[in-house]
Amino acid sequence: MNYTSPEELPTILKSGHRVIDVRTPGEFRAEHVSGAELHPLHQLDVKALCQQSESDAPLYVICQSGSRACVAAEKLISEGHPRVHVLDGGINAAKSAGVAIVRGKGTISIERQVRIGAGVLVVGGCIAGLVLHTGFFAVPLFVGSGLIFAGVTDFCGMGLMLAKMPWNR
Repeated sequence: MNYTSPEELPTILKSGHRVIDVRTPGEFRAEHVSGAELHPLHQLDVKALCQQSESDAPLYVICQSGSRACVAAEKLISEGHPRVHVLDGGINAAKSAGVAIVRGKGTISIERQVRIGAGVLVVGGCIAGLVLHTGFFAVPLFVGSGLIFAGVTDFCGMGLMLAKMPWNR
């Protein structure tokens, strides 16, 4: 897998290369790189994308910070597309580099939704453990373990679940 710096993105777009945004539709509506195509990771049809793209033409993948784009790139590479590039740092880095961004109606990013959800579960589990039954302390233990797992493996099950929720479509 190759990485591309955000400073190269304007030249890539002017050259007519495909830039695939794998974030949720809600995140894409809120803001996206001008000229990027939406192909949400949870609905990504790698076979169709590989068939639509010339095998020797580079394909650039972007997400919020880079981790979902890496997952998508690995899927595309395993399907046989040899020239897949991940935008290093995602849309966050593109904004910092001054790349043209289309802004729409606001939504909360998946990353922020995970933080909010984890915080609610931890606080709720602690309160329920103190007030109702000590067994509820298992909830913050489970959430904390999930956060550690997500940090080590770069796989967030809560993020994938949240991406499928109606408000993110």
